[in-house]
Amino acid sequence: MRTSLFCLALIGVSTLAQQPPASGTQAIYQAEANNAQRKFDYIQQNSKRTVPDQKPTVVAENEINAWLSSGQAQLPKGVKKLQLHGQPGVVTAHAVVDFDEITAGVHSGNPFLSIFSGTHEVDAQARTEGNGGEGHVHIETVSLDGVEIPRMVLQFFADKYITPKHPGIGVDSTFNLPYRIDTATVGSRQLAVTQK
Repeated sequence: MRTSLFCLALIGVSTLAQQPPASGTQAIYQAEANNAQRKFDYIQQNSKRTVPDQKPTVVAENEINAWLSSGQAQLPKGVKKLQLHGQPGVVTAHAVVDFDEITAGVHSGNPFLSIFSGTHEVDAQARTEGNGGEGHVHIETVSLDGVEIPRMVLQFFADKYITPKHPGIGVDSTFNLPYRIDTATVGSRQLAVTQK
């Protein structure tokens, strides 16, 4: 994945389209997505203050997942669905990924990379930390359709297809957090953000 999977939700701030819900469950889901959007808007607006409010903004896992499923999130090319689950310092992601979209136009003669074709269910687990305005992500495991990918093959894939398009992003990534975010702490089923 491009970056800290929870931070992905913070980067693509956009306005949710207001549509009447078709069911009670959809209404709850839409309310959670709207709550996430309000919090993302607040983070963006708070960053424009001379001195941002340093009180943590906490976004619940269910709000982030509802927002990601709302159709308004700008997911990386090839990522069709994304759901995140947080435990202290760890993010687990489940996604449906079309690798042909990711690898389009870039060919490799490396036989290890031939597994990255077609559409697959992808599960990834990463250690994450956000301190001092920097985010750090270390991807620990990735599996395609339940089969774990060897780290060496994962590194080849990132070096060939991800890092050239997104410098600084790969299996181990360090990046500047947006919107004057000082800390981004993944807890149990939530993300807490402070700004400075």
